[in-house]
Amino acid sequence: MEWQESPDDPRADAGTWKVGRLAELTGITVRTLRHYDQIGLLQPSATTSGQHRVYDRDNVTRLYRILALRGLGFGLADIKSLLDDPQWDLRAMVSRHLADTERTAEVVTRLATRLRALDGELDRSSETPPEELFTLIEEMTMLDTPVRRTTTLLVYEDLAAAHAYLSQTFGLLAGPLERDSDGRAVHAELYAGDQAIWLHPVGEGYRSPRELGAVSGMTVILVNSVDDHYRLAIEHNADIVEAPVDQPYGVREYGARDLEGHLWYFHSPLP
Repeated sequence: MEWQESPDDPRADAGTWKVGRLAELTGITVRTLRHYDQIGLLQPSATTSGQHRVYDRDNVTRLYRILALRGLGFGLADIKSLLDDPQWDLRAMVSRHLADTERTAEVVTRLATRLRALDGELDRSSETPPEELFTLIEEMTMLDTPVRRTTTLLVYEDLAAAHAYLSQTFGLLAGPLERDSDGRAVHAELYAGDQAIWLHPVGEGYRSPRELGAVSGMTVILVNSVDDHYRLAIEHNADIVEAPVDQPYGVREYGARDLEGHLWYFHSPLP
């Protein structure tokens, strides 16, 4: 649906927000909102004549659901199916979110109380009972939730070819592929679970391993079954550098080199 924007358009103040304003109000980046649109997670209710995305109240409710489900540990693929569950109920989601937040707040409060007491004890003695440290470590572990996510950036001479190759050969979820006004691919995204992998074009200070003739790092990805994933890679004629092998550090893994020489390792835990 498209509507013509106008300074006097009442819909601008009637529960609709352009993508930039929604990003400003929620702290979600425009890039993330655009990605959610492209993979069908959150599609705007309308676009303006200038091709700006416009979101309504239903979109905001859906965005809350997406973020709440991510906060509860669901991946994007799972969220996509859960969003269309006809049995979904906002009150139930808010109640679950509230309970999870209250549990976190309770642990934070206990941890702050224990740290305050320990701080007082250290004023009187440099000795700290191990039992007290055990309790602190346990409560810190309960708070071990990510506050930031890792984004891997890899450099390629041909972003479009790399984007297609990585999604087909290694089963990565294909995100957006952006081109400039001349049609040149300038940015691409893929996803391994919730982790983003950005593809960057070669340029000043940025070189592909194919051009350098060497690599200085590798991308390591956890998969459900390393042998099943290996078979997928073989079916797509991947350049295998190491067949699946049990490692002494508790995983079974294999390695491959992509079309421009980047190293990839895929593993799953040993039983």
